[in-house]
Amino acid sequence: MYASKRPYLYGTGRRKSSVARVRVFTGGAGAVKINGRSMDDYFGLETLKLLVRQPLNVTGTVDKVDIEATVTGGGVTGQAGAIRHGVARALLQADDSFRALLKAAGFLTRDPRMKERKKYGLKAARRAPQFSKR
Repeated sequence: MYASKRPYLYGTGRRKSSVARVRVFTGGAGAVKINGRSMDDYFGLETLKLLVRQPLNVTGTVDKVDIEATVTGGGVTGQAGAIRHGVARALLQADDSFRALLKAAGFLTRDPRMKERKKYGLKAARRAPQFSKR
C-alpha cells in the first residue's frame, strides 16, 4: 500500500506497445480516470470500457474502488488491455484471495503477442510487392 494524499494500490500493465501505470484507491465510488480524463471521455467504444472494468466485475469491487491510470504508447485497444492488466495486478495487493478468480479469467497473464517486424525485400512483415507481367 502506497500513500500520497490518500493510500492506493499500484499495478503496471502492458499490452502490445502500451504501458499503463494504474493506481487503485480503496473506499471509492467506482470512478475511473485515464490520463486525467474520465473513462467515458477517453474511450469512445463501449467494449473498451467493459474491458477496463472486467477485473472489477470478476472480483465484485466495481463500486468499492476508484482508479487512476496513466497510459502511453500503442492504440486505444492496446491501452485498454494494458489498463485491465494493471488493474488486475493492483487488486492482488488488496486481497490475495482474488488471485484464483483473476488467473482463471486470464487477467494476470501478460499477452505476449507483438507486431511482427518488417522483412527485407517485402513491403511489410509478410506483404510482398505485387508482380506485374510485361
